[in-house]
Amino acid sequence: MDNEVMEQVLIFTTILAPIVAALVQSIKQTVALPNNVFPILSLFVGLGVGLVAFPFTGMDSVSRLWAGALAGLGGTGMYELVAKRKGTSK
Repeated sequence: MDNEVMEQVLIFTTILAPIVAALVQSIKQTVALPNNVFPILSLFVGLGVGLVAFPFTGMDSVSRLWAGALAGLGGTGMYELVAKRKGTSK
């Protein structure tokens, strides 16, 4: 990938990350799943959102999948940074 394509992927990732984070949070509120499942769920939600976002961008499908994957992983990390944690680690 050249610099222009990577720049487009990062810009698209920035747009998708809050959307993916919001979708994962809504899934957390509606479905009872173990907490360790949500990072991989966020990855797959990001991939799905990136793939179905073809009407909004002229990027090819591989670039959209990269942006979706980065947004899914970044959305999880963004949530973990701002979430209040109680207790201690092992």
